[in-house]
Amino acid sequence: MRLIYSKSGLGQETYAPPFIFSGAFEKTLDFAVQEAEEGLFATVSQVLSKSDVHPRDVSILVVACSMFSPEPSLSSMILRRFKMSPETKTYSLAGMGCSAGAVGIDMAARALRMRARGLRPGGYALVVVTENTSLNWYFGENKHMLVTNCIFRVGSAAALVTDVPARRADAKYELVRTLRTHHGADDAAFNAAVQMEDDEGNVGVALTKDLVRVAGAGLRQHIATLAPHVLPVSELVRYVWRVARAYVAGNTKAAAAVVPDFQRAFEHMCIHSGGKAVIDTVAKLMGFGPSVVEPARATLHRFGNTSSSLVFYELAYFEAKRRVRAGDRLWMLAFGTGFKACSVVWRALRDSSPDADNPWNGCVHRYPAIMPPPSTRK
Repeated sequence: MRLIYSKSGLGQETYAPPFIFSGAFEKTLDFAVQEAEEGLFATVSQVLSKSDVHPRDVSILVVACSMFSPEPSLSSMILRRFKMSPETKTYSLAGMGCSAGAVGIDMAARALRMRARGLRPGGYALVVVTENTSLNWYFGENKHMLVTNCIFRVGSAAALVTDVPARRADAKYELVRTLRTHHGADDAAFNAAVQMEDDEGNVGVALTKDLVRVAGAGLRQHIATLAPHVLPVSELVRYVWRVARAYVAGNTKAAAAVVPDFQRAFEHMCIHSGGKAVIDTVAKLMGFGPSVVEPARATLHRFGNTSSSLVFYELAYFEAKRRVRAGDRLWMLAFGTGFKACSVVWRALRDSSPDADNPWNGCVHRYPAIMPPPSTRK
């Protein structure tokens, strides 16, 4: 496991679940609930306080946690803790993997639109995303299942989405577009990351060697759908011309490898940072240089793979670096088990400013970091 960790791209300041420090190393429901409550309650409290929104004014609550689905649900726990209205519509997403945060934003926006069609415009949708590792730590010896112990860490995020016109002046971003694609009809894609038992009955999540290839193939199909909606006409024409030229030359392989330049569509990109190999694959396929994937590598190093909240930590990185300007376009790209790809496109409504709750406070000056070479010790 030491060798896997040394190649993971994680630093020494990531956050582990409470049971790791108990000394007993036992997976219990109490530890899982403690981990969930600490992350969920803190993020909800912060976002409602900063937005000056009373809990009873929340119309829609979407909670995403892929690996922990207790009874009552996590959304019920939040509703009870913050004494939300009985009319609050709650949704709990499970099993969606690292894409759940982006999926949650898409779901919140759709729910608000449906609410407005029912002649009830002007609502607040609270999206809360976390992952729970306490009940999902793997104690076996299967190397494909040990990877999750090495890369997954504790993390949570929350966002408030609203269609209240009067709150536009207070908003940071405008939601421009969402896109979700699901490639689970392909067996290799479906089985790339699966919860299972090893030969000795230990439960864990197996990440197969095919995961990186599946991510690349899924990304190609995803951006083919997204491109016409976000790229300028000049880049679309350039893309078509490059593909046609390759076909005329009889080079079908080169034609299939042509990818539009998405840097002409977005000023900032929050690329899925679930693992070093995935970041490398996305960068190579999309033609992104080191500066484009800098936030992804920094997030993986500082916080590890926090699953559904990854893209929000990357957004916080841009804000901590004070790089966001009013009018900038931002692309969140997340991958999830199944295999799913999800895009969320934002437009900044104001310049980024200091935030006392930004998770990068006190450490962002150390990034981009020079990563040490991986150890060869086993």
